[in-house]
Amino acid sequence: MNCPGDAGCGENGETVFSVRQSRLGFNGFIPTQLGELKTKFEIDMFGVGPDAGKTTIRLRHAYGELGNFLAGQTNSLFMDGDVFPNTIDYWGPTGMIFFRNIQGRWTFLKQGGMKAAVALEGPGAAVDAGQTTVIDPSLTVNSWNKYPDLTGQFRMDGGWGHAQVAGILRWLGYDTPTGSVSGHETGWGINLSGAIHTVGKDNVLMQLAYGKGISNYFNDGGVDLAPSSIAGGAEALPILGALVYYDHYWSDKWSSSIGYSVTSQDNSAGQTASAYKQGQYASVNLLYYPVKNVMVGGELLWGERENNNGASSNDSRIQFSAKYSF
Repeated sequence: MNCPGDAGCGENGETVFSVRQSRLGFNGFIPTQLGELKTKFEIDMFGVGPDAGKTTIRLRHAYGELGNFLAGQTNSLFMDGDVFPNTIDYWGPTGMIFFRNIQGRWTFLKQGGMKAAVALEGPGAAVDAGQTTVIDPSLTVNSWNKYPDLTGQFRMDGGWGHAQVAGILRWLGYDTPTGSVSGHETGWGINLSGAIHTVGKDNVLMQLAYGKGISNYFNDGGVDLAPSSIAGGAEALPILGALVYYDHYWSDKWSSSIGYSVTSQDNSAGQTASAYKQGQYASVNLLYYPVKNVMVGGELLWGERENNNGASSNDSRIQFSAKYSF
């Protein structure tokens, strides 16, 4: 979003109809001399980047897995997809670690409800040139992706739910097209997450993530690198993300999800007044399952953004959705 001096974009009273959340996928299971080769290919219609707001094809998963090794694009090891709440908002909580990345993964432990894995993942950083453009308006600072990200995960599953701890280490480079400015910083992070079964099919979902230069792995908000001061230099910005949700099943045909999430970033002295500082997200819904593979429901969502200069703005949304699985 580009809202100089403002804490939010958009206008009040807008109605949007969309099928962008529709998706289609294929799973393959092929026997080989080395064991079963598992493959997955999945797309949806949720345009992002230059296609934001458009109904265009977007790749979700494309990978193969043979034994303990996986290669392709799927959920990052730094992420815990099982703490995504039962919302109808397709994008989900702002403070959740949520990133599908291209990777090579080795799962070296998988027994007794425990799993441990490491991966090399595709690098990439969100770089904020900040106030350095005041000195040189023509300055363009890009991400310099020299080394892959290193991620690791340990997970325990049981009848009570699951618990997971994940870590990440990053080499965050930056440079200009002319090479007049360049450098790198170290990014790192830890993500603690889990789900606890309570009554019936109910679950408490939790996540707490913190680190420096890891906003690229967050569902929304923040940058990885920013200038240390108006004179230049760079630093990996600290960022915190948290969520807590409760998924409740009133009966076999009715369910609700309620919860809160936050993303909070420490700004540098070299960032502008309109730089992202904090985002909050809360939602509650009521969902109905009239027959198998059909869901309809409504959801109330509230969000707030705060900028570096303290300016803030909030908005509310009501969403109705129908889902058909086949």
